[in-house]
Amino acid sequence: MPGPKPASINLDESTRNLLERMLRRQTLPRCLEWRIRIVLNAAQGLSNRQIAHDLGRDRATVQLWRDRWAAAQESLEAARLEGYSENQMESLIFQILSDAPRPGAPDKFTPEQRAAIIALSCEPPPASDRPVTHWTPRELADEAVRRGIVPSISARTVGRIWEEADLKPHRSRYWLHAQPEDPQEFEARVGVICDLYQRAEELHAAGVHLISCDEKTGIQALERRAPPLPMKPGQEERLEFEYIRHGTLDLIANLDVATGHIVAPTVSATRTEADFVKHIEQTVATDPQASWIFIVDNLNTHKSEGLVRWVAEACHLEVDLGEKGKSGILQSMETRQKFLEDPTHRIRFVYTPKHASWLNQVELWFSILVRRLLKRASFSSVEELRQRILAFIEYFNRVLARPFRWTYAGKPLAI
Repeated sequence: MPGPKPASINLDESTRNLLERMLRRQTLPRCLEWRIRIVLNAAQGLSNRQIAHDLGRDRATVQLWRDRWAAAQESLEAARLEGYSENQMESLIFQILSDAPRPGAPDKFTPEQRAAIIALSCEPPPASDRPVTHWTPRELADEAVRRGIVPSISARTVGRIWEEADLKPHRSRYWLHAQPEDPQEFEARVGVICDLYQRAEELHAAGVHLISCDEKTGIQALERRAPPLPMKPGQEERLEFEYIRHGTLDLIANLDVATGHIVAPTVSATRTEADFVKHIEQTVATDPQASWIFIVDNLNTHKSEGLVRWVAEACHLEVDLGEKGKSGILQSMETRQKFLEDPTHRIRFVYTPKHASWLNQVELWFSILVRRLLKRASFSSVEELRQRILAFIEYFNRVLARPFRWTYAGKPLAI
């Protein structure tokens, strides 16, 4: 005899869109991912047998979560009609698709003890006379018992408490606590750059190219010793751990702030003063009569003698440049910078403050390049690396390019 008819699943457009957005989240637990896929496939009218085959699950599992969702449809609809926010609807969906509480022994630790363990986890180990940089579960369990927080606790239980509290003592990230020598000058420079970003479209309409420019150095041509194993249901793509080094390349990239396109990139084996001057020259050659504003950091090649001489020639400036290290405009980095950032020049440079290269929008594009190409690729030579970087830039400009939405206005961020 045929089994019972599968529960009917009906999704309104807002709920369907929310489920699809949740699926795109990289941090979504895998179990929730395939449960959401069961719901979406069921809403398309697929049978339990078809869904089980497509997702690599058994029919009983598909029926369980299909029935669970069907039973909750009325409460979801009521919440939507009551005007629940997207976050509230998402929390409700998590509750519906989460595992039911399982029987077992009651929690042996009180909320106060758990809070004390979490607080201890956030203390530096040297405060407990332990000459290490971070806690391990075993060490923290030992310290919790020594302080009398709990009579006993296992390292595994400490690990579970950390997981529930989203604590990761084994991980760390670098950050820079920059303290500008002149806060007023720092704020002024940040304000100038943010103002330029806000006016990017206006400048573009007036024929002024606003370019965010920087180098990404030491890009390695790494060839994996074995081809990757392709992705399949329940298993991500697997990359060979060992690789062969074939050398490195440097990329000088220009991001057109108004359009989001990468303009006249330079991929070469070096990034000398001459390389940067040549890069700026070939960039300006794409529209030789236009005005150009380059946002750059404080690297010495961005304030070089060669760059000053080229700008003076390109802008037809009849000035005495002096002599490097001795007199005039060429005397020092400070005098060269002052000349290069002169707002009356058709080609000028705007410098980010020290330790503030994050203000340069091309850094955002570099992260895209790493994530979409460099991180998982394999290159048999530096020439292949060069060609694939250029191919990615062409693809990015054709398919992905759009201006970054810059919201920072130079003021301290609220906490």
